[in-house]
Amino acid sequence: MEKREELYSGKAKSVFKTDDPDRYILNFRNDTSAFDGLRVEQLDRKGMVNNKFNAFIMNALQAAGIPTHFEKLLSDNDALVKKLDMLPIECVVRNIAAGSIVKRLGVEEGLELNPPTFEMFLKNDALHDPMINEYHIRSFGWANDVQLDRMKVLTFKVNDVLQKMFSDAGMLLVDYKLEFGVFSDGEIHLGDEFSPDGCRLWDKDTREKLDKDRFRQGLGNVVESYELVGRRLGIDFDA
Repeated sequence: MEKREELYSGKAKSVFKTDDPDRYILNFRNDTSAFDGLRVEQLDRKGMVNNKFNAFIMNALQAAGIPTHFEKLLSDNDALVKKLDMLPIECVVRNIAAGSIVKRLGVEEGLELNPPTFEMFLKNDALHDPMINEYHIRSFGWANDVQLDRMKVLTFKVNDVLQKMFSDAGMLLVDYKLEFGVFSDGEIHLGDEFSPDGCRLWDKDTREKLDKDRFRQGLGNVVESYELVGRRLGIDFDA
C-alpha cells in the first residue's frame, strides 16, 4: 500500500491518500490537545499507544458484528482504513455523569445513569461542537433517518460490547463519542478512533481517572494511564 499526499490533519491524527481510492492511511501523532486546541502538548509514545489501542478495540467490535473502517495496522503509528464519507455528527453515550453533562444539568459527577443517555453534537471546532437533536439533523441534511437510526443502534451495540470488556478488566466505561461514515457500498461504518482520547475510563474500585481527563485536569501520567488500560485489556504495546 503506497502512502501518498496528506488529505487532512486534525488535532491528533492525520489522514493520507493511498494508491487505492477506497483506502486511506490513518496516522496517529503524539499531539495531545484540550479545550478546543487551546492547550497542545507532545506526549512521547501517545500516537503508538492510541494506534494499537484503537486496533484492538476495532477488531473486537468487528468480531461482535459492528462494521468499522479499520482494516489493519501498518506500523506503530499508521493504520489502513476504509475511505468513508463522514457524517458531521458525534454520537455520545453516557453511562455515568461526567464532563459537560455535569455542568449543563448540575448533576453530581459519578452519578450512574440508568438507562444510559444518548446525545449528539455537531462536529464543528469553530462552533465548539454544539449539542444538536434529530430535528436539526433532518433540517440541515446532516444525515437521513435511516442513517440516524443505524448510528443509534450501532452506538448502543458498542456500549454493550465495551461496557462488559472494560468491566471484566476492572474498569468503568463512563462515556464515549463515536463518529460514523458511509463506505462505497452505501453502508454505515464506525470511523475515526476509539481510544482513551475519546472516552472516559475509571478504575472500578478507586474511580481513578485513566483517560484524557488526566491531561485536561493536569493529573499527569497520561500515556502511562492509557498503557495501563490497554494492558488490563491484554494489549501488548511492545509487540
